[in-house]
Amino acid sequence: MTHNLFNSLSTLSLSNGETARFYSLPALEAAGLGAISRLPVSIRIVLESILRNYDDKKITETHVRQLAGWQSNAERTQEIPFVVARIVLQDFTGVPLLVDLAAMRSAAKRLGKNAELIEPLVPVDLVVDHSIQVDYYGDSQALARNMEIEFQRNHERYQFIKWGMQAFDTFGVVPPGIGIVHQVNLEYLARGVHQKEGLIYPDTLVGTDSHTTMINSIGVVGWGVGGIEAEAGMLGQPVYFLTPDVVGVNLVGHLQEGVTATDLVLTVTEMLRKANVVGKFVEFFGEGIASLSLPDRATIANMAPEYGATMGFFPVDEVTLAYFRYTGRTTEEIDAFERYFREQGLFGIPRQGTIDYSQELTLNLSTIESSLAGPKRPQDRIALKDLKSTFAGLFSKPVKENGYGKAAEVLGNTYTTRDSHAQSNLCVAPDSSQNESALLPGSARNVAEMTNNRPTPQTAANGSPIQSIELRHGDILIAAITSCTNTSNPSVLIAAGLLAKKAVEKGLTVKKHIKTSLAPGSRVVTEYLRAAGLMPYLEQLGFSLAGYGCTTCIGNSGPLPKVVEETVVKDDLVCAAVLSGNRNFEARIHPNIRANFLASPPLVVAYAIAGSVLKDPTHEPLGTGKDGNPVWLRDIWPGSAEIESMMKFATQADTFRRLYGDFTTDHTLWNNITSATGKSYDWPASTYIAEPPFFEDFSLEISQVKIADAIQGARALAVFGDSVTTDHISPAGAIKESSPAGQYLLEHGVNRADFNSYGSRRGNHHVMMRGTFANVRIRNLMVPGSEGGVTLYRSDDERNGKQMSIFDAAMQYIQDGMPTVVFAGKEYGTGSSRDWAAKGTQLLGVKAVIAQSYERIHRSNLIGMGVLPLQFKEGNSAASLGIQGDERFDILELGNLHPQQEVTLVIHKQDGSRQEVKLLCRIDTAIEVDYYRHGGILQYVLRKAYA
Repeated sequence: MTHNLFNSLSTLSLSNGETARFYSLPALEAAGLGAISRLPVSIRIVLESILRNYDDKKITETHVRQLAGWQSNAERTQEIPFVVARIVLQDFTGVPLLVDLAAMRSAAKRLGKNAELIEPLVPVDLVVDHSIQVDYYGDSQALARNMEIEFQRNHERYQFIKWGMQAFDTFGVVPPGIGIVHQVNLEYLARGVHQKEGLIYPDTLVGTDSHTTMINSIGVVGWGVGGIEAEAGMLGQPVYFLTPDVVGVNLVGHLQEGVTATDLVLTVTEMLRKANVVGKFVEFFGEGIASLSLPDRATIANMAPEYGATMGFFPVDEVTLAYFRYTGRTTEEIDAFERYFREQGLFGIPRQGTIDYSQELTLNLSTIESSLAGPKRPQDRIALKDLKSTFAGLFSKPVKENGYGKAAEVLGNTYTTRDSHAQSNLCVAPDSSQNESALLPGSARNVAEMTNNRPTPQTAANGSPIQSIELRHGDILIAAITSCTNTSNPSVLIAAGLLAKKAVEKGLTVKKHIKTSLAPGSRVVTEYLRAAGLMPYLEQLGFSLAGYGCTTCIGNSGPLPKVVEETVVKDDLVCAAVLSGNRNFEARIHPNIRANFLASPPLVVAYAIAGSVLKDPTHEPLGTGKDGNPVWLRDIWPGSAEIESMMKFATQADTFRRLYGDFTTDHTLWNNITSATGKSYDWPASTYIAEPPFFEDFSLEISQVKIADAIQGARALAVFGDSVTTDHISPAGAIKESSPAGQYLLEHGVNRADFNSYGSRRGNHHVMMRGTFANVRIRNLMVPGSEGGVTLYRSDDERNGKQMSIFDAAMQYIQDGMPTVVFAGKEYGTGSSRDWAAKGTQLLGVKAVIAQSYERIHRSNLIGMGVLPLQFKEGNSAASLGIQGDERFDILELGNLHPQQEVTLVIHKQDGSRQEVKLLCRIDTAIEVDYYRHGGILQYVLRKAYA
């Protein structure tokens, strides 16, 4: 329903002769609501949404006035009700969201209500991109084989997704084998502006992946949220967040010759993490932006979660329009996009002094140097020339100082692989005689036959037996061109192809035990690499197409050759991975690779050739050429003119239109998936999909939801230090046979070979809760010196504690009727926006998390699941208070919650002493109080749907 608040409803003439109405931002300034034209561009786009969606209920005139009067350095206490235009999901987070929607329909049906009222009210797109794994590699058949295994593993999940397509009217799916959600979003889903019922308005969204921010590069306001928060948005609730600070980053100068967008973004990440932009909007401005292509901007925007910001926003300009043209958007929609943004005063890159920012930072692009980041965090940038010395230093540095605690003298030792006759996925070299059509999604093969005939780990790429492989600390075992960070950027991918071409021509090779892979963000990438003639050279170095999706960066790197993995484990080797991704947290890339470095695609290829991070490519040759002479990195590094000459192959609008025109053409694997029908799901027995317990004993009456005044007599389930990420908390990667989740699957008749990954089983809470806090690198300080998901269970009879898995202890506490809490240090919950970090915490019976600071999404998700996030006040921590985990805890003053109030933690120590300390309740907004009172956001939404 339209309105005309502040006389803001205006008319826009379009190129086709038609007109559309819009809500004018300049009209607000004319009405005296403030200096709207000096607001950050991102704030103005949010303001438009609030103005347009004004209904005097959820969104009031006060909300409009508050944001219109945004002050650059005001106290941030006001919450913004942000209604987005659409929502985008990836399958790891999207499937559990769909499970929750199905569960809500089932709950409504049990209550005798019309289940079809549970329906997304804004368009939702699910891109299936996280289920592909690099089982096969270095082979022209790798894509087809990996996809066949993917469909075999995920058959039940894909059936469920197809059910969702027909059950919900506004739920669309981009099937497997098309690309990474963020690149598909950028190249295809984003439209610039939307037109509905005569209104034109800007594209805005939230997504269930933290790297949704990549879309900020084209002037779209959007960021990652948890699926539980996205569900509320889908079902008519605004996305609520505190009015943010906006940090302006003034870009000046231009990149030097040989420096890549990856080097730039690693520097930006380091700089902004140090500037503490956590929870803030970051907006880039200044004349230096003119030298950055749209994909360069996308690379920077993508990494916003790594530098801690809510967004990394670039305003719309001519470069944005050019990107829309060459990615195949229509002339009419591009014209409407430009006209709308110009009319609103939103077009063009702001100059210094024209916008009021909370803080301004300056980055001179000419100071950027070739870099990597790691070995454990994306913000830990290392200059290329310093990587060797940095690794050597960390090698002997104590573990408590984030080192590896190894004796320095063993750094150069050689370890020989043991003979083994077990099967692995070490594949033969590319066979140029194979028909390229075998790589298409439609190719089909007998999966069982294919799986049973995998090459053995003793088979080299040339077909000769591998008698032994000599490994050393620092050796590279995975080299992957992967992830949305860089695979949307043709400049770095063409650079990788050119470097590969020069390397091959000089006779350089990659050792065949190094797991090399190419997993682009979309099919467009391989189109332009082939058109440019660069794909064969990448393939000759082992970088064959392994899949279109999020692979190594999300932990879907697949197994190493068995003989290699056995040696790494037996000899406790500190080996490395290099990848062009955005995440390198502990145990994320591969559980047995302990040093993981983010790098540009050309550096990934270069290090694969070098074979070790202990080879300094700035002072040592990469290898010896076929002429017997050393080959240096500078000999094969492509120049900017060479790269630019190839860019024409990456900007063909017809290619984008053709590849995004129809996702089902020749896609036999997807087309052959059959599914259930009907508007409600019947929950057949499955170890992939199960009805969650969130609506057991559910009532529509809020009066039946009780909140105690206090949490009494709680035990500590775990005490963690700093930088515990959602990768530590949330189940991810492979499922070990000995783990609680592995034992559950075995008990339910699942063979070890069919375990798949935690990510693929996110629709089954029985598996996921068993994997919560089970990361092999998580360190519970209650069990000194331990790694992995273990704790000490204590009862009145077990005062000294009994060591067991966190899951088993949690189940025992629940059986005892004992509430539990988790303690943590700084930056708790950084990492991907993973619902199961919060869902699993709740299902383990944890009533509160008490940390020194939180990542934005995880704090919100804890509240969304009815778990209380509490924060130590300045100067206090679990360590300073001497908390060991053997105490009992009370948390008082919970009966009448209000945003950011103080509560009291009472610590009862074993010696009978008692200590009280004040905590800050991190329920930050009034709506979050409501979510918590209802027991979680899902329960709140379901009650409101039938109010």
